[in-house]
Amino acid sequence: MTKKLRGFGGAAVLALLVMSAASAMGQAVLNPLYSDAGAAAKPIEFGAIVQGGNGLTENRESFHFMSAGVHAGKVLTPNFGPGLLHGNFEYAMELYPFWQSYTPRFQRAKCVAGVAQGSTVCGPLYTVGGTYSGVTVTPIILRWNFSGTRRMAYWAQAAGGVLWTNHKYPAFGSPDLNLGNDGPNTEASVWNFTPQGGVGMHYFVKPRRSIDFGANAVHISSASLGDKNPGVNASVQFTLGYSWWK
Repeated sequence: MTKKLRGFGGAAVLALLVMSAASAMGQAVLNPLYSDAGAAAKPIEFGAIVQGGNGLTENRESFHFMSAGVHAGKVLTPNFGPGLLHGNFEYAMELYPFWQSYTPRFQRAKCVAGVAQGSTVCGPLYTVGGTYSGVTVTPIILRWNFSGTRRMAYWAQAAGGVLWTNHKYPAFGSPDLNLGNDGPNTEASVWNFTPQGGVGMHYFVKPRRSIDFGANAVHISSASLGDKNPGVNASVQFTLGYSWWK
């Protein structure tokens, strides 16, 4: 009888320990942005991120993008606002030391005006376009985090960045030789600006650990730093990341 009671008591203690552990896990803070108390602590976010997508408009559908880097953000306000808009404001930055754009190749020539009036003298054809490599930094990300649910937080943002490429991007010119496309002062720039806006979500898989999904509309323009500004008027780029919240 005593052995049975002891066995029952041990089983009961074990069951209580398991239930306590399960309860603790259930009460652990997964999404620190969900509760007003958690957001009031103004957490910091660090993450790794990859991004890829395609051009959309003005003959840029054949442009493809891939990049990888890091994200860092700081929640600046506690939760506030009505209903579904309830959330907080975060300032963030991103750095992509790996950035590539895959573009069509074509041939062009450098041309100058000939001696005879209206004539054009062109050099041999050479190939432009192809793969461009670079580095891009987005030092201004203004993000609104919706408080969401216990496991998910949604966000919307506006951002602006700078892009440097190893060659003047994108290629400018035409197989049809003329001074307008291939003459002097017909180069793009290695520097471009990247105004953008997007939406996304954090899915918290562990307390203060999230898998991040996003979609950004990105505009690429040199603001006429080069002779020509062919740019990429619009592209859509999707992000996948993993973040740690402190």
